[in-house]
Amino acid sequence: MDELVKKADVLIEALPYIRQFFGKTIVIKYGGAAMENDTLKDSVMQDIVLMKYTGMQPVVVHGGGTKISEWMQRIGKNAEFVQGLRVTDQETVEVAEMVLAGTINKEIVSLINAHGGRAVGLCGKDANLIRARKHFAHVVDDLGEATDVDLGFVGDIAHVDPSVIASLDRDGYIPVIAPNGVGEDGCTYNINADTMAGEIAAALQAEKLILLTDQRGILRNLDDDSTLIPTVKTEDIEGLIADQVISSGMLPKVEACTTAIAGGVSKAHIIDGRISHALLLEVFTPEGIGTQIVTESDE
Repeated sequence: MDELVKKADVLIEALPYIRQFFGKTIVIKYGGAAMENDTLKDSVMQDIVLMKYTGMQPVVVHGGGTKISEWMQRIGKNAEFVQGLRVTDQETVEVAEMVLAGTINKEIVSLINAHGGRAVGLCGKDANLIRARKHFAHVVDDLGEATDVDLGFVGDIAHVDPSVIASLDRDGYIPVIAPNGVGEDGCTYNINADTMAGEIAAALQAEKLILLTDQRGILRNLDDDSTLIPTVKTEDIEGLIADQVISSGMLPKVEACTTAIAGGVSKAHIIDGRISHALLLEVFTPEGIGTQIVTESDE
């Protein structure tokens, strides 16, 4: 009987959060180890389906860079990166679209459906969801001279039309979105999945943006999980970047969070997707498990 009471207590603890987020949109960026480990895959999909059944509107944006690199190796191409972005020629963008909008997207859709959800796969090209423009990497050499480097078919987001997502939400579906878009030239452009998640969250006026990563959150010392910073205010981010607390692969994630918050999202969260049921622990518990990014007014 005691075990049953404990289970009831867990549900009661979650009740205020179920009530608070009922009907609210939660944008989830799915990536990292949670996409590679079968046990973690099931954990994430169960969390997403439970969120839907408790009245939330989860929207999933996924990455898949590792799989793209694997497929490139199969056809004899080596991956090349500038500032963390993949140099993408015509052949590479075709491979990326095949892997992201095809293989990975449909696997996620199938997993959600297998756990009782109703998922629909999209990419940024569907219904003109994402309009893109060509991205140039601004590179500064050792002499301090700046150059704009052409990365090929890598895009920035020019416009988001979230109407197709809203339609799916209203009809009870869970949108699963691959990160690409179409330019005014009609070409397909790869887009960073963190960036896309932040822009979509802003366009949807989401309640939350949650990024699944392979790190506890923002750490003062990358080698020490106990240095997790539970809350970061947007006005403190520049200082943390200057101090190299936020650097490398964490930069686009934090930028996605600030984009979302500037666009009206209430809070953004960077959490460890290697933890089983990380989404539920972040959304349904008072402590959370990662770093939340907020404005001064939310503190």
